[in-house]
Amino acid sequence: MGDLFNAVMLGLLALLPLVNPPTTVALFLALSQGLTREEKNKQAFLTSLNVFLIMIFTYYIGELVMDIFNISIPGLRIAGGGILIIIGARMLFPQPAPPSASRNGEAKRASFAFIPLAMPSTTGPGTIALIISASATLKHSTSFPPWIIMTAPPLIFLSTALILWGSLRASDLIMRITGPSGIDAISRIMGFLLVCMGVQFAINGSIEIVQTLINNNVQLLRHP
Repeated sequence: MGDLFNAVMLGLLALLPLVNPPTTVALFLALSQGLTREEKNKQAFLTSLNVFLIMIFTYYIGELVMDIFNISIPGLRIAGGGILIIIGARMLFPQPAPPSASRNGEAKRASFAFIPLAMPSTTGPGTIALIISASATLKHSTSFPPWIIMTAPPLIFLSTALILWGSLRASDLIMRITGPSGIDAISRIMGFLLVCMGVQFAINGSIEIVQTLINNNVQLLRHP
């Protein structure tokens, strides 16, 4: 059991900096304005569940799916960056809500558990790339017994989702401290940061593509 605990802790140390729950909490605060406590709790649970399912899906068949559809990590970064730019721009320059907003309009606005909270905010291109890389590495690893390699990843993903869920459930306390004006400020700041993150994702993806092209051309010159 000691080896299993060590493997889970190593996985959490690698994942949590990329998942970055505080950033997701700030985005959750911005997107959940006007929701009831029950609706916020539902969104927090759905976000955590989606994060767990995305990680499990990515670990076991993510590499296969990307190979089938010929999707590269740079392409994933650029696509994720575009999504973040669009969402961030909407948060940075919010449209005024109509005076008589209907309940259906509120329900549509409340559906943010998968996009952008679970993906690409929490399980973004960096997290997906790490999980796919770890999956390929662990298949040939001899550092841990086979039963730990089979058991540890789901436990790591479940622990990450539980930490995120607890952080999101604590958002009510943060909201009471900051107040409506503070939440509006957080929303605009997070919108700006999301635009920056999206641009950086796109830049990183473009650089990786250019670097790959350069490396391929260098290899062709060396071995004509």
